[in-house]
Formats: sequence, structure tokens, C-alpha cells
Amino acid sequence: MQKFLCAGAAIAMGLAATTVSANATVRLKLADALAADHPTSIILEQFAEEVEEKTDGEVKIRLYMNGVLGSEREVLEQIQNGAVDFSRVSAANLENFNPVYQAFTLPYLFADQEHFYKVMDGPIVDPVYEASLDSGFMGLTYFDSGARSFYTKSQCVETPEDLEGQKLRVINSHTSIRMVELMGGIPTPLPYGEIYTALQQGVIDGAENNPTALTLGRHGEVVKCYSLDEHLRIPDFLVISETAMDRLTDEQMAVIKEAAVNATQAQKEAWNAAVDEAMQQINEMGVEVVNPEKAPFQEKVAPLIEEYKKNPAIGDLVDAIQQAQ
Repeated sequence: MQKFLCAGAAIAMGLAATTVSANATVRLKLADALAADHPTSIILEQFAEEVEEKTDGEVKIRLYMNGVLGSEREVLEQIQNGAVDFSRVSAANLENFNPVYQAFTLPYLFADQEHFYKVMDGPIVDPVYEASLDSGFMGLTYFDSGARSFYTKSQCVETPEDLEGQKLRVINSHTSIRMVELMGGIPTPLPYGEIYTALQQGVIDGAENNPTALTLGRHGEVVKCYSLDEHLRIPDFLVISETAMDRLTDEQMAVIKEAAVNATQAQKEAWNAAVDEAMQQINEMGVEVVNPEKAPFQEKVAPLIEEYKKNPAIGDLVDAIQQAQ
């Protein structure tokens, strides 16, 4: 009888342990190179809060902002080995892990913000999110990172000829490098965190980014002119590691996916407000703002677009995006 009691107690303890294990808190890391006060960073905090609330505290996401865990590329490598679980990453850095993301780094691919949202919110990009599973992570949603334009320390960029001989910081992306070369500039890949010092010390003559780089990134303190040629609209993607997905139940993953979609909708409003505020601050900083004709810049990079259309990995995607206008 005592043996049966002992066996029964052991089974009960085993069942209890199984229940505790099933309800154990899953702790995940989200790393980002953006500053903690960046509008997208604030939305990521809300994303983490929503996930924790809707899983009744079973999933907790800790944020590591300001690049404390490394650059975007370094964080992606940590995602691949399971050291980091989530990150917001530019498509320009993702193209180094899967060629499909190259399509989003093409200059003048999107006619305007309306075209951008139409494509990114539609079925065209659905296959893109799972394209990087072979690399150990999957896309959950996208964020608007605005239109990228040139800003320089000396003369304003009003035509492609004004870029000739200028050393311009670009993302370490083959497409961005080729774009600046075709426009006549000298592409200089650098991590985002090094731009301010590089501008200040004359390592580079300018850079290209959205308006918040001049305000939140303080680049407007060391440049004189912002030329709104709006050559790129590169989306950011929120990605999750395959290792993290393996630790989550189907119900928890459903909550994360829902929270990610909600984050995108909230980020649109926050982003547009941030851009409006940044443009006002840029004027107050004394940076000259010009609106060059886009056609001459588009003509310079047309060969790059035609080259990518012939690429079997992304040609159909590029065509679909252009036809969605």
C-alpha cells in the first residue's frame, strides 16, 4: 500500500511540475539601435506592454535600446544564435541575410507615402515575412522609417552633379552604395552611431536619412543643408528569432502577432507627428531646407532599377510594387 502511495505522490508531483512549467514566464530580449526616445522605440515599449498584458504576464519582453547590444547587423547575428529574440531592423540590413529585402532598398521604388502604405499593408509583402526563416528569424510586421534625403555640411544638393566628389554616409547595403555611386557621390558605409562624429571631424561630407536623424540624432548641429530629394523609403521590419518562437505556445505567438500589427498602426500616427515636429526643429536649428527636382536623380538610378527587375529573386516583387501605384 505504501508503494502505491509513494507512486501516486510521485505522479502528482510530476503533474504539478508540468503545470508550473507550462505557466512559467518566458523572458525575451528586444534589441534596437535607435534611441529610447525615438517614436518607434516608444511604440516598441507599448508592444512589449501589450504582449505582457494579453498573456497575463506569461511573456515578458525586455528592451535594450540605444545600440547597447550592438549595431543592427550585430543584433541580427545575435538573433541567429538565440542571444536576442526580437529586433527592429532596416530592410537595408536585412538584404545581407536574404536577397528578397533588396527590393525595398531600391531608390524611388515608392512614389510617395500613400503608395508605400498601400503596398506594405497589402498582400504583396506577405511572403516576405517568412522569407528569412532559413536564416533563423521571421518578420512580424513593418514600421515606417520615412523618406530619406541628403544632408550636407557645405553646398545644398539641388542636382546629382552637386554630389560629385562628396563622401556620403550610407547604410552598409549594396543597393545604397550603388545608388550613391550612380548619382556621382562617394558612398561611405558607417554605423548610425558614428555619423555625428564623422560629420564633425570631416570624415564624411554628408549623409542621407529621414528628418529625425537631424533632430533626435543631432546631425542638424553639424550640417548646413537638407535636400528633400526623398530618394528612398526603406521600411523597418520587426523580426523574431526562430529560437524564441520555439519557446512560445501557439496562443502566445498569436498575441505577439496581434500586438505587432497594432504597433504598426500606432507607429504610423506617431511617426507622422514626429516628422512634422522634426521639420519644424530643423528650421529652428538654422539648417537650410531645399526641394530639388526629383527627375534628374531618378534618371541617374534608373539602370539600377532595371538591373534588379532582371533578378529572378526579386524581379516579380519589384514589378508588383511599381504596378500597385
